[in-house]
Amino acid sequence: MTTASAASRVPRYRGRFAPSPTGPLHFGSLIAAVASYCDARAAGGEWLVRIEDVDSPRAHPDAEHEILSALERYGFAWDGPVVRQSERVPHYSAALDVLRSRDDVYPCACTRREQESAPVGAGGEHVYRGTCRDGIPADRTDRAARAWRLRVGQVRIDWCDRLQGPQTQDLAREVGDFVVRRADGLFAYQLAVVVDDDLQGVTDVVRGADLIASTARQILLQQRLGRTIPSYLHVPIAIGRDGAKLSKQTHAAPIPAAPLPALVAAWRFLDQPIGSGSGAPATPAEFWKWAISVWNPGRLPPVMMLPAPPAFRPDASGSV
Repeated sequence: MTTASAASRVPRYRGRFAPSPTGPLHFGSLIAAVASYCDARAAGGEWLVRIEDVDSPRAHPDAEHEILSALERYGFAWDGPVVRQSERVPHYSAALDVLRSRDDVYPCACTRREQESAPVGAGGEHVYRGTCRDGIPADRTDRAARAWRLRVGQVRIDWCDRLQGPQTQDLAREVGDFVVRRADGLFAYQLAVVVDDDLQGVTDVVRGADLIASTARQILLQQRLGRTIPSYLHVPIAIGRDGAKLSKQTHAAPIPAAPLPALVAAWRFLDQPIGSGSGAPATPAEFWKWAISVWNPGRLPPVMMLPAPPAFRPDASGSV
């Protein structure tokens, strides 16, 4: 095979940013967006935006508009149309049918409260005991609601994160059989994101380190479904004064109307080089031109979390 023909078979870099429409973007969201955008553009690749609204009860009616407006105001430019998980249910159903045809999944009548009494694995999650793996117990057959769980089996997933390095997870010990469709009929995040990334041709996933614990489950689903496994890079998440991750639940404030100070703060959080004096970017457009030209993943802090800049740390009352 010639060098030219071999190169033509290498898929072009395609990244994505996939916020949930549960509220406006905050500084933690901005960090992930900046990192994924710069990684894609510096590689000459595409950058997609996907609205992860598969958990429809948690979605806020105006949140999608707020998110997309904020991205535009901050100078992000995405490729192609915005994709919404709520419009892709048939794809998730087809993937579940494949798993069912192979007996890779089974119905489960256990409640969330019952699962809360299960032992906790190394990653801090309750490990499913396998109660319904060989059939629903007689004392639970009258329950109409059924989730579907993936049979994990005795499998260890080894992979290497571009920033955090070699990772391994014994899924049976640390997670157990996990839900791919919930008892309320909604598809679980783990299945939806695997199907979406594959159908959209995503080659590189750059996201917050809080999702690194989900990666082994996603790789296992990719293997079971015969889907492509992308490259992963998990950047540090921002934490507040109390050590908790910035999120809607911890009262993280929406990103400010003025883009440049927040963009520079996110850039410094990622330990990327920034000009000074006359060389410092004076507009969002100048920032992006600079950022994409000097983006260096090798400089990213290889840690799971870092304190947010003081201006973006909410206190216990929710004020900033």
